[in-house]
Amino acid sequence: MKTYLYLWLGLCLSHLSYGQSASIIGQLQEADGTAVAFANIVLYQASDSTIAKVETTDEAGIFRIQGIKPGTYDLQASYVGFADLWQRGLELQAEQTKDLEVLTLGVAGIELAEATVTAQRALVEVKPDRTVFNVQGTINSTGEDAISLLRKAPSVNVDNNNNISVLGRAGVLLYVDGKRLPLTGDALTSYLQSLSAEQIDRIDIITNPGARYEAEGNAGIIDIRLKRDENLGANGSVNVTGSQGQYFRGNTSASGNYRNRWMNVFGQGGGLSRESFNRMFFDSRQNGLRLIENEDGRFSAQSYNYRLGADFFLHKQHTLGFLVGGNQFDGTNRNTNRIVISQAAAGSPVDSILVANNETTDERNQATYNINYRYQGTKGQTFNLDLDYGRFRNERDRFQPNRYFDAQQEQVLTEVINDFTMPTDIDIYTFKVDYERKLWGGQLGLGSKLSQVISDNTFLVFDIVGGISTRNDRQSNTFRYDERVYAAYLNFARPIGDKWNFSAGLRAEQTDATGDLKAFLPELQEDPVELNYLNLFPSLGLTYQLSQQNTLAFNYGRRINRPDYNVLNPFNNQLSQLSYEKGNPFLSPEIVNNFELGYTLKYRYNFKIGYSKTTDQITRLIAPDEEDERANFITWENLASQTIWSANISAPLQLTDSWNAYFNITTGYLDNQADYGDGAVVDVQALTFNLYSQQSFQLPWGLQGEISGWYSSPGVWGGVFFYESLWSLNLGLQRKFLNEQLNVRLSANDIFYESNWDGYSEFNGLRSEGFG
Repeated sequence: MKTYLYLWLGLCLSHLSYGQSASIIGQLQEADGTAVAFANIVLYQASDSTIAKVETTDEAGIFRIQGIKPGTYDLQASYVGFADLWQRGLELQAEQTKDLEVLTLGVAGIELAEATVTAQRALVEVKPDRTVFNVQGTINSTGEDAISLLRKAPSVNVDNNNNISVLGRAGVLLYVDGKRLPLTGDALTSYLQSLSAEQIDRIDIITNPGARYEAEGNAGIIDIRLKRDENLGANGSVNVTGSQGQYFRGNTSASGNYRNRWMNVFGQGGGLSRESFNRMFFDSRQNGLRLIENEDGRFSAQSYNYRLGADFFLHKQHTLGFLVGGNQFDGTNRNTNRIVISQAAAGSPVDSILVANNETTDERNQATYNINYRYQGTKGQTFNLDLDYGRFRNERDRFQPNRYFDAQQEQVLTEVINDFTMPTDIDIYTFKVDYERKLWGGQLGLGSKLSQVISDNTFLVFDIVGGISTRNDRQSNTFRYDERVYAAYLNFARPIGDKWNFSAGLRAEQTDATGDLKAFLPELQEDPVELNYLNLFPSLGLTYQLSQQNTLAFNYGRRINRPDYNVLNPFNNQLSQLSYEKGNPFLSPEIVNNFELGYTLKYRYNFKIGYSKTTDQITRLIAPDEEDERANFITWENLASQTIWSANISAPLQLTDSWNAYFNITTGYLDNQADYGDGAVVDVQALTFNLYSQQSFQLPWGLQGEISGWYSSPGVWGGVFFYESLWSLNLGLQRKFLNEQLNVRLSANDIFYESNWDGYSEFNGLRSEGFG
């Protein structure tokens, strides 16, 4: 990563305030006089019930609401375990400070679904079924994209290949606004990089989803929620961001909506232009040879995204909605791959040097369509129906001349020039229905989902000799992947007495999938790979209220991770003739059993320990080529098992009136086991530690400052790659102008340039050390 200087200008087009402002102060207490800290205080316009201001109480239960336009308001105070308190018809005059003095909350039934443990919604909320990372809570998110934000999110880790894990577990399922993203690999990375931080409202991290969610994703679900205004009338915002590191990056986004009693129409769009660089170094030993590999690349891209939708309130119980979204990405990657080849013995002279100058162009077009209907009954019953279609078209072309030079890199010994054409077309069809109602003192949920994913992949290799291009039928192929999943679930939750809450569910999924590879030569043709299996996925949740502010929670879930088209296609995608990656058509789906035990103190300090056992874990391995002793490759294999123990602490602290802090700490122990025969053994253990912290300060002259950073201890990526520690420190400053309609932010990220990686792997006779 590079050091960036971010300058962000946002214009929020909202209702203007005229005249002098008023304020409200007060204090919340329990019946025995104990202060109620970190309760939610919401101020509503009395005329139309729209939200005017939101605040929280401090450690002493005191709240202050400032900058209020004169008028009549209703105030609501709420906290988990207490009945909501209302103060209605509060009339405020210009420059008036209304003191509500002491307000007393009465005890109510515990509604765990609404419990949060953070002092401010501005950063992190820990709920019984998920952790919520509120993007607007960090100044240092300015100018960043979705994948950069995930590096800061609680319990989330993003490795050097942009692979995402949660609580040390790989196999995360990515959603946007509750809809699954079918993208993987480079396509997923490109999409996440096209979403600017200014377009994102929050990130939901669901480590142990219940039966209502599809069972795919061993590490659970990350749901990126985009901004959407719920206020009446017309609202909108425009954001412009520029950042300068070694190269410039800029993005612009805009959002708006119009809402009345009958409908809500909303839209969002953004554009990104960026340049970046990538440098990697590997020193590898295999088959008595030493290969020193340098890769130096420069990447440029432009992307555009949009999202348009409408909800029509047909009746107070019926809502019909439509949603259309899209993304277009155009990128060019120019990189040089240079490999120095010699014998492995110390002091051996250079035999030859391979130089591959690659130029890759990518064009990705994505469009999604949704129709949804919701019924909200008067007795708590709900019915939801969703119809979705996604269309993804990816075009990739690569020109790659491989030239072998002598030891002085002066004379060309041999030359192999290739051209690659690699289009991918994906179509996704989904039908989903969910129903909930109150039953037997609890909540019953049931539903079904039908989905089909069709992926058509073409991999064409052309040999260029004397300027004439000829298709290489030995290396070319087409690969079609057709996956159908039929699912149904049943879930029930209810309280047991005053202290216990119980939920249990069962999801059944029938998978029918076919991977059909078509070779251009009959002798290379292989039979289709058929996958047909039925799996049951139970889930269980228990919570116990030790006391008013102490809660224990236990969760269990069984999940699956199916291999997709990217990892099944066996043909080579090469960086050079001696360095490539290929899929594995014989991969099995991996199955994991996840156990989590959590403890929450005062609805804000969260402690969690987890255990997961995965069979047939799908992982990446680096191995030597069997035919060319100089070549090595990255592929996908099933580990026999992977065992992970993990622990997480999430703690927001209010150190002073003007200093708030947040700490998130995760540690884990990993054990990878596999034996592929002929000495190819995986026996890897690692103890890891990750820390993220953010310190926010209220400074003079209306300024807000922020210091944030993260640290990742040595650990393991994939199956056998051991990496060293890496860290980053970020600074930010913010000030608002024009009645908080203009927000200016300045930030600098990774100021010590310590987020680079280095490490080594050793497997099946190949030892490789590298950094980048």
